[in-house]
Amino acid sequence: MISDTTQKHAGFKWSTLSSWSDPERKAAKEKKGGHKLKLPKLWGNNAAQVRRNSAPATDGRTEIQNIHEDTEPVAPPAPLAPPVPPVPLTFEEHLSALHLSEAGRLLLAREERLFGGTEAARGGRRQEDVDALAADRQALEEAVLRTLGSSLDGADTDVLTSAVTFMQQEEECDALWEQRGGMPPPWRLRDWRRVHDETLQGLVEERMDAPATLSTEQSSIQADVYGMGGQLRRDLLLVAERVKPCYPRHSDICRQYAAWYHQCIGARLRRLADFVLDDRDCTFLLRWVNDYYPQLLQEPQLAADIDTRGLQELLPANLLAPLEEQYLSCQQRELTTYVGRILDQAQEAWTKGEEPPTEDECFVSPMAYDIIQMVNGMVNAAAKVLGDLQKAQNLTHQLQDLLHRFRTFQADVIKRNRANSTAFVKANLGCVAQFRDFLTTHSHLFPEDVRENCLSVLADMTRSAHEFLLCPVHKNLKPHYRKLFSQEWLKNSTIGRLRSGLEEEMLQLQSLPESAHQELIGRLHLEVSVMYVHRLLRGEIRLKDKQQQQQAAINVDDDARHLHDVFATHGSKEAWLQEALSMMAEVLKLQDLPAIQFQVASLGSAFPDLSEKHVLSLLKMKSNLTKEDKNKVKAVLAEISPDSSQSRPFFSFVVLK
Repeated sequence: MISDTTQKHAGFKWSTLSSWSDPERKAAKEKKGGHKLKLPKLWGNNAAQVRRNSAPATDGRTEIQNIHEDTEPVAPPAPLAPPVPPVPLTFEEHLSALHLSEAGRLLLAREERLFGGTEAARGGRRQEDVDALAADRQALEEAVLRTLGSSLDGADTDVLTSAVTFMQQEEECDALWEQRGGMPPPWRLRDWRRVHDETLQGLVEERMDAPATLSTEQSSIQADVYGMGGQLRRDLLLVAERVKPCYPRHSDICRQYAAWYHQCIGARLRRLADFVLDDRDCTFLLRWVNDYYPQLLQEPQLAADIDTRGLQELLPANLLAPLEEQYLSCQQRELTTYVGRILDQAQEAWTKGEEPPTEDECFVSPMAYDIIQMVNGMVNAAAKVLGDLQKAQNLTHQLQDLLHRFRTFQADVIKRNRANSTAFVKANLGCVAQFRDFLTTHSHLFPEDVRENCLSVLADMTRSAHEFLLCPVHKNLKPHYRKLFSQEWLKNSTIGRLRSGLEEEMLQLQSLPESAHQELIGRLHLEVSVMYVHRLLRGEIRLKDKQQQQQAAINVDDDARHLHDVFATHGSKEAWLQEALSMMAEVLKLQDLPAIQFQVASLGSAFPDLSEKHVLSLLKMKSNLTKEDKNKVKAVLAEISPDSSQSRPFFSFVVLK
């Protein structure tokens, strides 16, 4: 009755008998040789020992005789009778011992005798035999269903293996009935694959209806979901460790169990999502669906047997979208409230005339650090809760509003220019540097348009803060600027006075965090260099001959070195500014027209914002050049192809009338 074919089912694959696991081969051996009884050994060495122990007492002569007899050859013992073959177990005995597949084979043999012969033979069967077969089959089927129902309650794996083998036998018998074109008895249960799946699916639902829960301070919804998750994990681990070996090798039983649990828990979560959840339960439900549950299925003991790609979403989009909107709105409110409180505290301190706190003699503000930690934590947490970083990035739109408010606050501080305004602007520059670094190093947290907008606001704040702090410096240096490029400068450079003034002024630019201080000094270095070139190109000095031009070139080159040294000492990293001044000095020094053209071309290549007006103003200082020569030099700018990507703006800051 049993064929050697493979039956397939939507739940799992039924393998052929030849692919059974070790317990299945054991059952097959039982079928071939019957049930073997263990009989005690009553022959061999044990039997001889019994004979010696039961020998009667003798006198001395007998003992001597026995000694002599022991030295004589002993006749071989009579051959032993072969062991009595074991008596095959009956159906009742197999059923009682839960040998379900063996009991099933006996019933299949009886079924074949009663229903599988010729029409004449079937006509001679007795009704009482049919009734007895129906009763036995019902008893066996109930035992199989009970075994399936206890699959996750620590059922004997040998019994479960036997039940699986029984169902395979039944499927093959069903196929034989169809092949013969006959009708099986109405009391014979068919389609065991469907029965198997429905039974186990019902078992899963029953276990999900009453999961083990711990007494905690969580809400009832959180306790229920945690309970279901814990039950799910325990059961799937049990399936992987104990249930899987009882099934054919390619049955995919772990995958099928995972699908049943996934379907069951999804239905329960959808019912929960239909309720109006408070913010805490909403967050928990989203985090469980998008983070905890996927991690559970990816545990090493389960990942190899469960393919999550075939599982549908636990919550459909129509239920997920409102929960996500509720969660994001809650987080945005929390972030707005937190940021607003921090800004209000800073503004209140400034209004009261207080100064910001100091660390290492630098004015600092905790505002940037606190807000960055809040934003970073919220976005990363939202990415886990929502299961999507792009959705979590929506929270960063709040940072735009924050920075706009921050810029407004700084503008008010600068406009009112109170006694503590300078201290607050210095502290704000430290905050700006921290925000800018955060936007650069954590760019993945922001949509590109949000990040660019925030960086633009920060650049504007930096410019206004630098202008506020450096305007007094330039005002105090103005007398020293006037001494540049006079006849006195041509004889003996006056850069020393400017350098001394810079040293004094830069002492007032301390009390800033290191990065902000370096940026501020670099900005002052640029502005002083721009002012120097602007004074040079104003045309207040004429260099009549080669000697004056070479002396002016020496002075400009020395001035560039002095400026570089003083600013580098205070932290400037803008070494390229010395190169700009030195290249201009070389133009003043050269006398040969082709050499001048080549140097101007080099200057234009290094600084693409060099204009014809700048070139003519520089050449105007060389009185010995004709108008035609100047035009030839100017023309080289149109012939060069500067690489603006590798340069920095400089001459565009030198505005000439």
